[in-house]
Amino acid sequence: MIRDITIGQYYPVDSPIHRLDPRTKLIGTLTFIISLFLFKSIAGYLVATAFLVTVIRLSKVPFKFMVRGLKAILLILIIAMLFNVLLIRDGNVLFDKWFIRITDQGLYTAAFMAVRLTYLVIGSSVMTLTTTPNDLTDGLESVLGPLKKIHIPVHEIAMMMSIALRFIPILLEETDKIMKAQIARGADFENGNLIQKAKNMVPLLVPLFISAFRRADDLAMAMEARCYHGGEGRTKMKPLHYGKNDAGAFVFLLIYLAAILAAKQFWIIV
Repeated sequence: MIRDITIGQYYPVDSPIHRLDPRTKLIGTLTFIISLFLFKSIAGYLVATAFLVTVIRLSKVPFKFMVRGLKAILLILIIAMLFNVLLIRDGNVLFDKWFIRITDQGLYTAAFMAVRLTYLVIGSSVMTLTTTPNDLTDGLESVLGPLKKIHIPVHEIAMMMSIALRFIPILLEETDKIMKAQIARGADFENGNLIQKAKNMVPLLVPLFISAFRRADDLAMAMEARCYHGGEGRTKMKPLHYGKNDAGAFVFLLIYLAAILAAKQFWIIV
């Protein structure tokens, strides 16, 4: 499962999505996530599916690579679906025995919620897989730039998010190495029930936390050695600028929003 986590990873390939300005991708991803909560109809999900498939094909990132990241949230997804199925009592009753009562409205809500969460994860993965951490930091700092007027430390917030994204694949690789070392010494992470597997993971956490703190200390010392003092007066080696591709991306995004609003307005909401 550790190898299946794709958050924070960058997939290097030349594609129209990779060449977009990071601010365009940030705004597009945020707009797509918000749009998922604007509708609850089959027509809306068809429009969102067409949009997501188009973006994935343009990114040239293998679809299997993106789907791999869903394995990490599979348990959360199943639990959320069960809660919706068992706790929603509205609609026609399909099954009613003991304390279990399943309705058609509960099944519909669970199915739509699962699709919504899946699209949310895949849509966010497209942004991280097609944007380097440096570009993502610069784009986030630029998008949040107006907040500097009310004395919010935008640069520091962007820097922290960039460091967190960079540390995810590093810590996953470190976890994989520690697991292999402990398996070679007789540790068992595969057999047993869920509680036993959780107990077997406890000896893994101590060396992992020590490694994480050591890397954080090394990073802090490296930043101090280079006289890092925040974002005030800093310049960028690669200034951000919008191009023709970004204009086309915004037009495509507006067409998607118009299609979503049309589907919500004129189609039957489930």
